[in-house]
Amino acid sequence: MPYPIDETHAESLTSWVESANSPTSDFPVQNLPYCVFRELRGGEPRIGVAIGDQILDLRRCANAGLLPAAADEAVDHHDLSRLMALSLSDRLELRHCLSNGLSDSYSPIAENRERLLLPQTSVEFLLPTHVGNYTDFYASIYHATNVGSMLRPDNPLLPNYKHIPIGYHGRASSVMVSGTPCRRPSGQLPPGEGETKPTFGPCKNLDYELEVGAFIGLGNALGETIPIAKADDHLFGLCLLNDWSARDMQRWEYQPLGPFLAKSFLTTISPFVVTLEALAPFRTAAFARTAGDPEPLDYLRDDGNARSGGIDLHLEVYLSSATMRNQGQEPLRLSRSNLTSLYWTIGQMVTHHASNGCNLQTGDLLGTGTVSGPERDARGCLLELTWDGEYGQPVPGSQRTAINLPTGEKRMFLLGGDQVALRGFCQRPGFRRIGFGACTGVVVDG
Repeated sequence: MPYPIDETHAESLTSWVESANSPTSDFPVQNLPYCVFRELRGGEPRIGVAIGDQILDLRRCANAGLLPAAADEAVDHHDLSRLMALSLSDRLELRHCLSNGLSDSYSPIAENRERLLLPQTSVEFLLPTHVGNYTDFYASIYHATNVGSMLRPDNPLLPNYKHIPIGYHGRASSVMVSGTPCRRPSGQLPPGEGETKPTFGPCKNLDYELEVGAFIGLGNALGETIPIAKADDHLFGLCLLNDWSARDMQRWEYQPLGPFLAKSFLTTISPFVVTLEALAPFRTAAFARTAGDPEPLDYLRDDGNARSGGIDLHLEVYLSSATMRNQGQEPLRLSRSNLTSLYWTIGQMVTHHASNGCNLQTGDLLGTGTVSGPERDARGCLLELTWDGEYGQPVPGSQRTAINLPTGEKRMFLLGGDQVALRGFCQRPGFRRIGFGACTGVVVDG
């Protein structure tokens, strides 16, 4: 793993930006996630770093000569693409510069704080980068087994699942930043009971999917591959990802080629990209396969990936209806899971994606697929949460049970006015908790 744990991760490190020192802050000085923003009063998109409840304007820092030379051109851009393409050594140099500048109260950054910092409430967050390509995987064996149990109770997992990271190419143009409304899609719906023909109309079974997105930093040339031992070298950072899903449309269209219109109407990502450098203290072993499971093929196997290919990232989903918000009710936490439950590591996804010579490019987005765990409250979508079946058990004829909201409302799937919020954070003894912010969207009917 090329990402070292160093003094920028020290638990004792604090910032002169006081809000960053709160134990509940997602953005202490140990984090330093990148984002793209525009001031509410107008202006061009600029690159920033989240610190507490503030944004450090990197373009102004560069113009004042406060950043390493290699970063100057990269941050003088409208998105993160040039920053993502920097070498690891240049990225580490920038991280150390920002860490020193935001922790030393006598640094040039601190001395110019009034000009360089903006409250997060004063800006609009934009997509971190232009997403040229988006690929969504199916890497949680718990999610795959639950869904498979609904469709094939006696044979939930298809024969290839434990041998190959399953994925499909998604729609990049409909990847949007957190806060974008989710307009209920229309499409072909399967024939109802006693009917022989499909109908066209609004989706009735709208769902969210709790996922993590991974951005490619350095790509590979067409025809070249990415060895598993070098996969991390090609990753820039992670974000939260909600792959909204029209389940009834999906049920009708997914055979024989897989997802199409049921997925392509909207994918939402959080605005902050937490770098692989910041995540170094939270690396962990890859998923422990059970006895009898096949070992990955040689091209997907590496001692380093087995030892530290996982990431200990806690994930949560919250739901609030319009009625709940009108009554001042707190959002209801629907589930909590962890990225360690993925059967395949993100590094294995990168290597497999490029194994046929596919040219991954800077800014490409990879989704992990729905992150579910073995416990009932770790299911990463409503399709699973409302299912009465138990993970790994054949449950012929299992029923569905609605989720009860504090207002007395019930939900099987999402209704108009519902707001879904994904949150994520990493914490481990000896290190500061770091977070990912929120990935939110409100369902809009009509």
